[in-house]
Amino acid sequence: MRGIRSEPGGRRLPPPARALPFLWLALALALAGARCAPEVPAVGPIEVDVAHPLVREIVEWDEYSGRLEAVERVDVRARVSGYIESVRFVDGQIVEQGDLLFVIDPRPYRASLSRAEAELASAHASLALAKNDAARAERLLSGDVISRERFDAETTSLRTATAGVAAAQADVEQARLDLEFTNVRAPIPGRVGRDLVTVGNLVSGGTADATRLTTIVSLDPIHVYFDADERAVLKYERLAQSGERPSSRDVPNPVLMGLADEEGFPHRGQMDFVDNQFDPRTGTMRARAVFPNPDLRLTPGLFARIRLLGSGRHPALLLPDDAVGTDQSERFVLVVDGDGRVESRVVEPGPLIAGLRVIRKGLAAEDRVVVHGLQGVDPGSSVEPRSVEIAAPERFDPIEAAPPDPPTKVADDTRG
Repeated sequence: MRGIRSEPGGRRLPPPARALPFLWLALALALAGARCAPEVPAVGPIEVDVAHPLVREIVEWDEYSGRLEAVERVDVRARVSGYIESVRFVDGQIVEQGDLLFVIDPRPYRASLSRAEAELASAHASLALAKNDAARAERLLSGDVISRERFDAETTSLRTATAGVAAAQADVEQARLDLEFTNVRAPIPGRVGRDLVTVGNLVSGGTADATRLTTIVSLDPIHVYFDADERAVLKYERLAQSGERPSSRDVPNPVLMGLADEEGFPHRGQMDFVDNQFDPRTGTMRARAVFPNPDLRLTPGLFARIRLLGSGRHPALLLPDDAVGTDQSERFVLVVDGDGRVESRVVEPGPLIAGLRVIRKGLAAEDRVVVHGLQGVDPGSSVEPRSVEIAAPERFDPIEAAPPDPPTKVADDTRG
């Protein structure tokens, strides 16, 4: 048969004997490749940065959202009816108390005042005549010239004339007030709104439905209102009972505030009111702080971020915020034991203070916490810990022990 080799004597070779040279060649090539392949180094423990939590005396601050509101807001309304003769302000300007805003046509009220003054003069004349008649009647009565009835009539006329003078005097005062009310003046200092009624329009005044002419809001000081939930209020009450933090009803606790475009909380104020009951619809209690506003930058209606003194001074453990991980609803840190093994520790975090996260529960001061490379380490794995120190900020309490700058005294102090 073709393709089958045979020995020189004509005897065929068995199949294994024919494949032997190829097997030896493959084995030699494999051994040569094994000698040339580079050696793979063994993988050792991962190096991680670990640090002990920072222990410092701190004061915690609770954060809220609120709205700025004016301490005083007045709807300026007409006190007398008439036609607007002139508008004496520019929309949106700052006004002082007593500044002239509107002039209502004063001519009818000037005429009414003149008429009232004339009636007062007539009443004075009637009173003088009644006094003379009463004096004459008294003399005639003593001489039995007139009867007692006539004397009583003259005396009654005197009292009537006296009352007439008082009524006429009241009419004069009312007419003078009406004439004065034709000049509509600012009742409080602050920023005036736009004129809601222009020159030539008829306005009604002196009633509950009197025409609203404009509005004025006070600016310095200014209030900020915010709502605290039940847990926060109960915490404040317990702190007050233990003496760790006084109640805002009794002490003007410090408050910090920042606007939407500001970094941090640059404005310093104080509490001046806490409501007397919870709102059952929201389960919150309304509170108020007052802030000085000398440059008038704080405008009613603006959104504000609020920080309220939330605790007394106490020791706390602090870690960089990126050292705290999140696992669904739990927060955890990775702790390295003495053998270099990683353990996951569930913790209760607190607020951020000076860039560091307060750890309330689940951690001890002697624990070594992974502070960098949290994502590359798994619980239960072995690591090579490298000790580092957490950089301590210079200040932990934003205002230290200094009280806030006192705002301008509010006339109607309703702080609870």
